Amino acid sequence: MTTHATTPSQIHIGRFHPLRDSATMLRRNLRHMLRYPSMTLTLVGMPVVFLLLFVYVFGDALGAGIAGTAGAGRAEYVAYVVPAIIVMTVTSTVQGTAISVATDMTEGIVARFRTMHIARVSVLTGHVLGSVIQAAIALVIVTGLAVLVGFRPSTDPAAWLAAAGLLLAVTFALVWLAVAAGQACSSVETASNALMPLVLLPFLGSGFVPVESMPAGLRWFAEYQPFTPIIETLRGLLTGGPIGEQAWLALGWCVLCAAGGYLWSRRLFNREHAH
Repeated sequence: MTTHATTPSQIHIGRFHPLRDSATMLRRNLRHMLRYPSMTLTLVGMPVVFLLLFVYVFGDALGAGIAGTAGAGRAEYVAYVVPAIIVMTVTSTVQGTAISVATDMTEGIVARFRTMHIARVSVLTGHVLGSVIQAAIALVIVTGLAVLVGFRPSTDPAAWLAAAGLLLAVTFALVWLAVAAGQACSSVETASNALMPLVLLPFLGSGFVPVESMPAGLRWFAEYQPFTPIIETLRGLLTGGPIGEQAWLALGWCVLCAAGGYLWSRRLFNREHAH
């Protein structure tokens, strides 16, 4: 009986390369982002509009209420509201992730990827990494605009690094939720609205007014929802204020959302593959 030895090249062909395949998928998503810059600008547009609205329309009144003195106003409120706008920039950007994933799912490109000799995890990883980069660009734009309207962070380089790390953790966690939501939606239109609660939650926390000023029931919700410790931690890091246990709560919510989004995404992706 004649036997055929397996050559090293044949063994190499049968291997998957998750890092290389993920880099390829990342390049694909970055090219889409460069080809359609209007999507990034649209996603950045909402936090920019809210920043200008709350600073120039409501800034004097809300600033006086927060400071507790009639002489205080817009400058005080800029320092208070910008951390919430920065977090809202992340929640707005990840909506584009859900749309992008839903587009791939409904147009059949993911089914085609499954027939190719690539690591399956790279399809989702490419979306995640591309979205994190897109969110970073959006954060730079919104933070720069916040400085132009009067935001003056009083912090040191270590606190800046900590703030950047927190935003990276928040972005990573919410992107995985967006990837899962994009797979769960049956159409691109549904995906475009699926993450709207993430955009609204900062309004129901300490993002725009202190929770102490809210009615009892709403105050309880604001204190225990995930965006309040995230915003309070970022506000403390950027303005030199106290943080306390808020940082641990913020990181805990990030871990919980990232793990839940990843497991949900993997389950949906594997379920589609089984079908």
